Amino acid sequence: MLLVLSSPSGAGKTTLARRLLAADAGIRMSVSVTTRKPRRGEVDGTDYVFVDKAEFNRLKRGRKLLEWAEVFGECYGTPRAGVLELLKAGTDVLFDVDWQGARQLKKRLPRDVVRVFILPPDGKALERRLRTRNQDSEAVMAQRLAAATAEIEHWAEYDYAIVNADVETSFASLVSIVAAERLKRERQTGLSAFVAGVVASL
Repeated sequence: MLLVLSSPSGAGKTTLARRLLAADAGIRMSVSVTTRKPRRGEVDGTDYVFVDKAEFNRLKRGRKLLEWAEVFGECYGTPRAGVLELLKAGTDVLFDVDWQGARQLKKRLPRDVVRVFILPPDGKALERRLRTRNQDSEAVMAQRLAAATAEIEHWAEYDYAIVNADVETSFASLVSIVAAERLKRERQTGLSAFVAGVVASL
């Protein structure tokens, strides 16, 4: 499956994603391409693939991206080939994308996509997290809060919603979602042959 996690910035999505990747060897993170500059500590090819706008547009025109979006003037996208390769190998792929990316992925691979929206416990908690994490001017903070509001407005498009009031509880919920989705009949490869064998042995 393609497991899509979306949330407003500061709701704890990245923390939950990292914990899931550390706990589950059957899930790999999709590495996005982006036109923004690397931040301190980010590794090209691991955190993101950093490209210029000309290269990004070339990938987009060549239909090499499963989804793409522009956020705060920078472009982000998911390379198609790597994701399809992982799916073919039976590996689940985790996506950290916004509602635009989630919508595009669902349109292109509807049977494979599972969408989870991470909500903050309340608006004030989200604002506190954003102010603590980003030492921004009031103008930039207002822009970030507006972007968070716009993201939250799309929560109802998702298959699941987790209110992240407690990280441990939220992580347990996310693990449960993954387990349940893997047990869906259509995701259990070889199940038809197994059942046929059971019936034949009766």
